[in-house]
Amino acid sequence: MASPAKFHKYTEGTLSSHDQVARALGMDILGGIYPPGSKIPGESEILHRFGVSRTVLREVLKTLTAKGLIVSKTRVGTTVLDSSHWNFFDADVLSWKVGQSFDAGFRRDLTEVRLALEPAAAFVAAERRSAEDLAELRRCIAEMRAATSSAREFAEADLDFHRAVGRASGNVLMQSMSAVVETALVASFTLSSPVREEDEHEVSVRGHERIVDAIEVRDGAAAAQAMRNVIGHGVERLAKAEIEAKT
Repeated sequence: MASPAKFHKYTEGTLSSHDQVARALGMDILGGIYPPGSKIPGESEILHRFGVSRTVLREVLKTLTAKGLIVSKTRVGTTVLDSSHWNFFDADVLSWKVGQSFDAGFRRDLTEVRLALEPAAAFVAAERRSAEDLAELRRCIAEMRAATSSAREFAEADLDFHRAVGRASGNVLMQSMSAVVETALVASFTLSSPVREEDEHEVSVRGHERIVDAIEVRDGAAAAQAMRNVIGHGVERLAKAEIEAKT
């Protein structure tokens, strides 16, 4: 059985006590330490584990409740809800999921959501994009092309690109779902980055460039198809990396 998530200062920025406890308990729930239907430890045990105040703990429980992870009832305690209640469109929940092992089923789910959302965003972006949107997309492409040796720099430019497509769509709902896209990309880059192979790097950059080319000439259908191709290429690259990891 996996061990409970650690409570510590994270290297990528200092989190508040509230955020650290929420993250640790959230990851414990998503990781199966506290499976659906089980009760999380009582107040005194959690306070002892993390060394925080009751006020902080109560706010943490409110946060986890709002994210659909738990439900608290008087004289019953705090119970973990079934995963069907978990809000996977929440940026924190998705981030905590990234901290767990990614099973093939969840990666498939992410891909299906991307295929439903991103081609549509690209289609609408082709109709609504401004000159500023187009310039931002071109900037992202330039940064992706320049990132020939840094997987991190390529990933950041790639994330910026997909966010920019969402903004160019002018659809606030599409933009609000960017956390799903970011999680899928982070998971993908964790296992395989185009930067590791020169040919793969160029294929990825050119694929994204075709999206921008179509958006520039306001060809929504072509932009949507180019986005599908980019997502498909990422899936193929990930599958290849998994096969190589097993051999």
